[in-house]
Amino acid sequence: MRLVAALTTLAFLAACGVDGAPLRPSATVGVGIGTSGVTLGGKASVAKGPVTVSVGL
Repeated sequence: MRLVAALTTLAFLAACGVDGAPLRPSATVGVGIGTSGVTLGGKASVAKGPVTVSVGL
């Protein structure tokens, strides 16, 4: 869990312009309902040129 928090923090620091021009982060959240119950998921990512940093839960 600490690794996920650290990666998310780094992605959002890069997105807010700490190292240059600001980037636009993107996020998706999903909720699924099925026979096995309710499932939750999400993903946050930041892209700059050909490099993308993503964190999925």
